[in-house]
Amino acid sequence: MSEGPDVIVYTDGASRGNPGPSSAGVLVCDPEGRELHAFGVFLGEGTNNQAEYKAIVKGLTAAADYTGGWVEVRSDSQVAVRQLNGEYQVKDPQLEELNTHVRRAEGLFRKVTYAHVPREHLGARRADALANQALDHERHRHSARAPP
Repeated sequence: MSEGPDVIVYTDGASRGNPGPSSAGVLVCDPEGRELHAFGVFLGEGTNNQAEYKAIVKGLTAAADYTGGWVEVRSDSQVAVRQLNGEYQVKDPQLEELNTHVRRAEGLFRKVTYAHVPREHLGARRADALANQALDHERHRHSARAPP
């Protein structure tokens, strides 16, 4: 039996305007770092912290396709990681609700841990790129529909 997580999930939330158009990027990897699943998704209007939490929920949901065991979520969001690790209180009502969604998603697994990674980390950069691609795609989709 391995000493580490069965699956590692890198997540990133992005918001342009804070609040503004927001998105999530998720990268699911095996313990050796091989990519199992990667995606970005537009979330609508929201803050950066809301997008970070939503990215974690989406990452946990995606990880459930690969394990019910131990998942480690890695994020460059110190706020989200510290709140989920119980180091910071969650005071914002909207983040409290999203925190509840994360806790519900944790029920899919035997164990979930959270780790902060610097934004320069390869996994964090990939999740960030996926989130930004989703925002760019949505912006392009809307500009393509704009009348001349």
